[in-house]
Amino acid sequence: MKAYQRFLNYAVIRTPSDESNSAVPSSECQFDLARLLEKEMKELGIENVSLDEHCYVYGVIPATAGYEDRPKLGFIAHMDTVFDYCDHDIVPVVHENYDGGSLTLGTSGRTLSVESFPHLKELKGRTLITSDGTTVLGADDKAGIAEILTLAERLIQEKIPHGTICIAFTPDEEVGAGPSHFDIEKFGADYGYTLDGGIEGEIQYENFNACKADFKIQGLGVHPGSSKDRMINAALVAMEINSLLPGCETPRGTEGYEGFYHLMSMNGDVAEASLHYIVRDHDKYMFESRKNTLRHIEKIINEKWGKGTAELTITDQYQNMSEIIAGYMHLIDNAKAACEKSGVTPLILPIRGGTDGCQLSFKGLPCPNLGTGGFAFHGPYEHITVEGMDLTVDIIMELVKQYAAVLPA
Repeated sequence: MKAYQRFLNYAVIRTPSDESNSAVPSSECQFDLARLLEKEMKELGIENVSLDEHCYVYGVIPATAGYEDRPKLGFIAHMDTVFDYCDHDIVPVVHENYDGGSLTLGTSGRTLSVESFPHLKELKGRTLITSDGTTVLGADDKAGIAEILTLAERLIQEKIPHGTICIAFTPDEEVGAGPSHFDIEKFGADYGYTLDGGIEGEIQYENFNACKADFKIQGLGVHPGSSKDRMINAALVAMEINSLLPGCETPRGTEGYEGFYHLMSMNGDVAEASLHYIVRDHDKYMFESRKNTLRHIEKIINEKWGKGTAELTITDQYQNMSEIIAGYMHLIDNAKAACEKSGVTPLILPIRGGTDGCQLSFKGLPCPNLGTGGFAFHGPYEHITVEGMDLTVDIIMELVKQYAAVLPA
């Protein structure tokens, strides 16, 4: 089966994770996909397949006879999608021989436009897959799952020599909890790769340092007719807090290694208000500086409006894995060589986000990230090509062959 065919089967299963729920998995619907994958893996001949109570799926393809001493290589993808644009049935749409121009997405009123997504011109002639424009597509990260299982099928059916191949599919990556119950010992790999990136050939091992920052603002509500020098409007204080952050350091105004403050949501009235941010920076010292800026804002707001007006809670999420991967650069060198052998230009790019591999790297499993062939994740304009998925399978196949050729020390 081709990777895109698997992906179309997975995409229609809605698996949004829920940031408001601290349980793992955060949404029971993720088990719907996990059970399907468990069954499919067993049918493919993958061994030691298991699905645990936290919705992690594991399996292994034992080494070919004579290759038992080769490095144990792992591949990981996540089953959940973002919660946004995922509140009703997902309808994948296949556009054959795409003309490279702007594309109307069903009857949604949305257009996948070349003006907003200039790379579309480079996809001319490919088979493009989108949603109907009313939901996410789910290529992040069901494309990665499909590519890993297509690799597994080819390894088994074509009897390609390989070392031990370890496979895992995780829940709750989108809410930062993917590695929280990941059993590295059970997984069994020496090294891993997540397939959770963008365009085919993408290789990523530098990610953001990340935290959440939540302000709670306590106001003082009195009748507006008699509120002179007494009322503290919590909603206005929330606006003041945001105004104290550098206006150009938002996702819209930054790129590459530049960090940002991102206001995710705000709620409030005169009595109470809240602001919910995510904060990101590749440089750990700049990251700490950003957190200190938020702490300073809390301080000056309370000095101005009274103690207890603003309460800041900072929750660290993940760190930049580059300091770990620096000791295992063969993972990057071999990924580059695998791209080149597959006819794909390797693209070493920083991750403007995170993956399960960020946390797993610090837990003892060095785990950079590879592209899946997709674009415009986390919204209704998400898209991927059949050809990009096929090339990704070729790349990870070449990776397997390279590590199979590594003689034991």
